[in-house]
Amino acid sequence: MNERNHLARQGEGKLYEELSRSNLVTTKAWYRAAGILFAVTAGAAGVFFYMMATGIGVTGLSRPVMWGTMIILFVFWIGLSHSGTLISAILRITRAGWRAPVLRGAEAMTVFALMVGGLFPLMHLGRNWRFYYMIPYPNDRLLWPNFRSPLLWDMVAIGTYLTGSILFLYFGMIPDLAVARDFSTGWRKKLYTILAAGFRGTHSEWRRYHVASTLFAVLIIPVAVSVHSIVSWDFAMAMVPGWHSTIFAPYFVAGAIYSGIAGVITVMAFLRRVFRLENFLTERHFDNLGKLLLTMTLVWGYFYFAEFLTTWYSRLPEDWALISSYGGHFLPLFILMLTCNFLIPLPALCLSKVRRSVPAILAVSLVVNVGMLAERALIVVPSLARRNDPSIWLNYFPTWVEISFIVGSITLFSLLYVIFAKLFPVMAISDIKEHLFRTTDRAVGGAVVPSVAEEDEGEGK
Repeated sequence: MNERNHLARQGEGKLYEELSRSNLVTTKAWYRAAGILFAVTAGAAGVFFYMMATGIGVTGLSRPVMWGTMIILFVFWIGLSHSGTLISAILRITRAGWRAPVLRGAEAMTVFALMVGGLFPLMHLGRNWRFYYMIPYPNDRLLWPNFRSPLLWDMVAIGTYLTGSILFLYFGMIPDLAVARDFSTGWRKKLYTILAAGFRGTHSEWRRYHVASTLFAVLIIPVAVSVHSIVSWDFAMAMVPGWHSTIFAPYFVAGAIYSGIAGVITVMAFLRRVFRLENFLTERHFDNLGKLLLTMTLVWGYFYFAEFLTTWYSRLPEDWALISSYGGHFLPLFILMLTCNFLIPLPALCLSKVRRSVPAILAVSLVVNVGMLAERALIVVPSLARRNDPSIWLNYFPTWVEISFIVGSITLFSLLYVIFAKLFPVMAISDIKEHLFRTTDRAVGGAVVPSVAEEDEGEGK
């Protein structure tokens, strides 16, 4: 109710000004943050060129562990991208009353996480300048692409999902770009005029916009689910103990949604603090996101327990050797994963005080993504390090080169988000206005409660 009372006092210009403060004024703090992020990202890029010039031997990869940190980061970032679009699409379809402040940030997170994650298969290639072998184009020699290669599957899946996510983000921004066009000057006005595509806010335009938004939301959900299923098949299609499993696709999707929700909470918390959006991103939004995170904690725990139980009960030698390694060399990683993914978030998220406390739920979301990164490492490395033949067993340790890639991926994602927040509104202004106009207070018994007026299916704005 405080959010609605605050919005009711805002005109369109004031509302745009408050929600687009970062677009209107460029502070020294923004330049410092962008400069630091760019410097660290450029340093990681320099390390990559060093690896390309020196050879893949500067990493910790060696026989039989030929998939390491770069593949771990690929799976992690692609998983992180999922809940941004999924949350936005599902909330749009269900018309959840609290969705408006969350939509834009979640959709942008999907696009940037996909951009970061999509780099790692290219970096992992032995000859990076031959990246076009991964592109599914026809040729007369029929030598490439190899449609049995997971690299090709990933290229098609990520390319499709990235294209759809960019369109989904852009289409939702059109009404806000039209508002920005009307309140901007100079080069920004020219940019927003082009991107707004002539949107004027007429009845027919709003009607088509809502129909198309719902259609986009419906179509993007199966695309998102299929992408991480394809990523899981990079592993499941190989005859490797610990990978060759029919449960991998739903397990990967559940893990992607789990880490993605945690990522959305992290992004929302930082946006709230940096851009002073306390009147729009309230405790209610974090409480609802916390409930979603709690649900996925239970779902992830169920999948992990189901997979572990069948392996433990059958005790096939090759699978049991893999599980036994969790009590040896990989024990610290296993404890970290289990603690961060289940033992900490489950009891914490059951408490409404934790869910409604922004610092507390931010800490939980960061813990979850640390655990999910450890879980991705446990999926990739042990199955290769403990193959069928004990004579080739080998332990894997990432080198400083791969650690720089971890840091660089985080700073690249942050840099893309900082630039986006500088150019475009970080919140869906049109959806917030719609929520304001459709919400009223009604007396029920002795209390006054918020009520949402639903429009007829045949009517538009």
